[in-house]
Amino acid sequence: MTFTPRLVHVTTTDISIDWLLSPQLQAFIEEGYDVTTVSAPGPHVAAIREAGIRHVPIRSFTRSMDPLSDLRAARELASVLADVQPHILHTHNPKPGLIGRLMGHRRGVPIVVNTVHGLYAQPTDRLRRKGAVYAAEALALRFSDMELVQNEEDVTKLRQLGAPRNKLVHLGNGVDLDRFSRTATNRARGMRLRRNLGIGPDTIVVGTVARLVWEKGYRELFDAIEDLQRAGYRDIKVLVVGPMEPGKAGAVDVASIDRMRDLGVEFLGQRTDVETIYSALDLFVLPSHREGVPRAAMEASAMGVPVIATDIRGCRQVVDDGTTGLLVPVGRSRPLARAIVQLASAPGTRSAMSQAAVRRAHKHFDQNRVIDLTLDVYKRQLQAAGFVSGQPESVINLRYEDSISLVEDAASKLEAAIEAA
Repeated sequence: MTFTPRLVHVTTTDISIDWLLSPQLQAFIEEGYDVTTVSAPGPHVAAIREAGIRHVPIRSFTRSMDPLSDLRAARELASVLADVQPHILHTHNPKPGLIGRLMGHRRGVPIVVNTVHGLYAQPTDRLRRKGAVYAAEALALRFSDMELVQNEEDVTKLRQLGAPRNKLVHLGNGVDLDRFSRTATNRARGMRLRRNLGIGPDTIVVGTVARLVWEKGYRELFDAIEDLQRAGYRDIKVLVVGPMEPGKAGAVDVASIDRMRDLGVEFLGQRTDVETIYSALDLFVLPSHREGVPRAAMEASAMGVPVIATDIRGCRQVVDDGTTGLLVPVGRSRPLARAIVQLASAPGTRSAMSQAAVRRAHKHFDQNRVIDLTLDVYKRQLQAAGFVSGQPESVINLRYEDSISLVEDAASKLEAAIEAA
């Protein structure tokens, strides 16, 4: 590359940069990009900077719905963009995707790319929620050059919302297959963890790795645990890994956690050694209500752990039902409990699913493929914008100018509100 493209990635929280995007960002730096990250400040900023990645805090970014904070965040982001003057702005939905794409357009950033980690609406959601989510996404789509979509089912929905086909790239999702592998070292660590927790060799260990919020399916999981206890299945041990989110709407309450502890559930908090957790498991469960493409389920699969997940968009892309795990109806505890019992009592089936899960992970869940595809999008967009030599491929478009009448008024009002904030 004859010049150094300036690249800005925007997320809501610093944990997303540290735990989800760091390998990609370091690869971009190695490819010659000048990378800046933007998010709310938090405890992961130090790790981001130690990894050699520049970070700029936006203090008004929050996960909660707060229109005034969102308007302040838009102004803060506009200031960052004015200072950095990036060639490429890469946003990550939902909130940074809406604010970032609009501000990138307003500030004249040459190339705006967004990653759709999962549309925040399910077909079963109420019409009002779906309408709000889809209208916001239809609005934001107007202000990007490319949309990298993790879930192939979301590609169809974005086409219905007005995105042209040549603006959408099915990105998928990936994990570090070297880290999440069935090595002798990982297996030894998993066995040591089981011993430290007092878990016997014949006990079936079921685990989940997810934030302690109800939308991750904890209500159904807790109800299933109580069903199993009442039915006499006491040789099943449950491990829960994930941070509590006090103050967040939908956070799992302390009383519910204490009730599960009384039933023998181990809450291990937030862990950085999740590969050790997976190595200790016989089954992984993710009864989530909404997902993009769930990384934890991919990590577990890569380590040969059969996955029981809900039959929703995202989980369907990870679990090959009946081959690498089982899919169960969303929002229902009894089918979840039955699936746990089914696999807990079938070691031969678990073994076959374990081998199939590893094969599927190596075929579909390699993060290097995601990195290469993203770099290819960057290169072609830089060519199309005239920053680097080379003929861009015809499928890559410049700014999408087609009108979406559904959101014209909303766009004008939002821009005016940001200007006035």
